[in-house]
Amino acid sequence: MNRAIFPACAALLLISGCGNSSEPEVTQASADVTKMDPASMRTSEVQSPVQIEYTVIGTPIVGQAVALDLRFKSTLGAQPYKVSFRVNDPTAMQLPEAQSASVSISPSSGEERVAQQVTVIPLREGRLYLNVAAVIETESGSMQTVIAIPIQVGPAAPRQILENGTVTTDASGERLRSLPAKED
Repeated sequence: MNRAIFPACAALLLISGCGNSSEPEVTQASADVTKMDPASMRTSEVQSPVQIEYTVIGTPIVGQAVALDLRFKSTLGAQPYKVSFRVNDPTAMQLPEAQSASVSISPSSGEERVAQQVTVIPLREGRLYLNVAAVIETESGSMQTVIAIPIQVGPAAPRQILENGTVTTDASGERLRSLPAKED
């Protein structure tokens, strides 16, 4: 195994040493980044065409319908869009027969948020999810926003943290976790 690591390390050293030394430039660039005003920084994340907010009304109980208040805000103004509701596991949760699986929303120009209520019936305890997708058809194609709304039915299961290795304390009082090495 050591024979395979040596050529890879040698290749990395050769590549990093090629060309002009750029260490001062990198140091200067990293120093400039720390001096930047946070208000002037921008992120490169893509903005979704429809913002979706939700509230679970009441306490979800197995076998009883629970309502969710949804609020939609389109970034494209008054352009109509279609919202669909889907449950991945029909043995865990279902939409009532009276609940439509999709709705068309046509916001008015002065309306900032559009409210919609959806009802689901949990069939077991645990964390269940309702998938909500809002699709806007544009001249250049369709754009969509998808969100999985968590619905906790019953008490949340306690989270168990798995601990690996052994914890020891060194001479200076620092705690250390030792993990066994696997040898092939």
